[in-house]
Amino acid sequence: MKRLIFIFSFLLLISFNLCAQIRGSEIAVMVQPDHASWNYRLGENAIFKVTVLKEGCPLPQAKVDIEAGPIMYPDVKQKDVVLRDGTTTWKASMKTAGFYRLKVVAHIGNKTHEGLCTVGFAPETLQPTDNCPADFDQFWTKTYQEASQYPLDAHRRLLPERCTDRVTVYEVSFNGINSGSRIYGILCIPTAFNGPRPALLRVPGAGVRPYQGDIYMADRGAITLEIGVHGIPVTMQLQVYDDLLHGALNGYWEANLDNLYQMPYRRIFIGALRAVDYLTQLPEWDGKTLGVTGSSQGGMLSLVCGVLHPKVSFIGAVHAAMCDHTASLHGKACGWPHYFYGQKNPDSKKVVNSGYFDGVNFARRLKVPCWISFGYNDEVVPPNTTYATYNVIKSMKTLSVYQETGHYWFQEQWDEWEEWIAKELKL
Repeated sequence: MKRLIFIFSFLLLISFNLCAQIRGSEIAVMVQPDHASWNYRLGENAIFKVTVLKEGCPLPQAKVDIEAGPIMYPDVKQKDVVLRDGTTTWKASMKTAGFYRLKVVAHIGNKTHEGLCTVGFAPETLQPTDNCPADFDQFWTKTYQEASQYPLDAHRRLLPERCTDRVTVYEVSFNGINSGSRIYGILCIPTAFNGPRPALLRVPGAGVRPYQGDIYMADRGAITLEIGVHGIPVTMQLQVYDDLLHGALNGYWEANLDNLYQMPYRRIFIGALRAVDYLTQLPEWDGKTLGVTGSSQGGMLSLVCGVLHPKVSFIGAVHAAMCDHTASLHGKACGWPHYFYGQKNPDSKKVVNSGYFDGVNFARRLKVPCWISFGYNDEVVPPNTTYATYNVIKSMKTLSVYQETGHYWFQEQWDEWEEWIAKELKL
């Protein structure tokens, strides 16, 4: 009897967990432009429709806060605006190329609900600010050459629990900028194919975390390597990485910007290049096809590898961070990590040094095919910075904009990225 009660209780618990998922909200704040492309000509009026919905219907007497203007520089802020019929319209225009953002926050009960929409005005004409050091090429060429003097001293450890009947998975490590700076990653070798294979390097977004490796692309026939950039193993417990992110590695992206040789991204950029070196030395590599891809910080690292490593054949960069650092010094939204945003008198040394780590300066030098994708509603990487970066690329390029996305992917965007990568890898 006790056994029957236990089984019944267990099944009931499972049923509850399956049925008790929490999804979405009955309240939605919709902010929609009147152009399907979300793009407008200079001087043209963009008309936004704003609706606060409850159960799919306009909510009468909805109270909202409105923030509007060029992204990161809103010039209109209104509090406690009552939408009598739950809806209203908003008109805006810009005389110079850029992006205009309308953010609406509804206060319903003791909760807030946000909607936003960002439209572009002549985005195809956007150009980044000019902050390229005279010795940019010499600096990076010398830095990479010096690092290349150190043998990779590569090691690998089989991860049997992650292997499949078609893919063998290892944790690997090798030297980065020097013999004391290690790069760790997850290497996936396809075993269901005869002969040498193309390779794909997956470079990470900002933060500190473990990695699983790209088994999916390996299963399709590519050698894949997914790396971390902090010189620590990538298979530890999550708590270790959380502790580092809030401790020793907290804010690493802006540390020592006043010291060109101590800036973490000097080590990180070279670490990504050494990961390419590692892939090119694998006997399984076909010797001709090698792509690099990533999002956010990883989008920037993709640009770096595409320019500085001669054996990279293509890149895919999604909402690339670290582009147009000095835009804010000219009254425009700047790329993450927004080094000089809100600063009236920034450190001149930091301004100069930021040019060595600006994606714009890499994009201008790109010669390999690239796939660039981002969203207009991105509040981390402003769309004007990624659009301006795209506009200076002179190599074969593909632009794929998913306007409604923020600093995340739509499933359709992910699927398109995968298929473009697979096509370039000839899978």
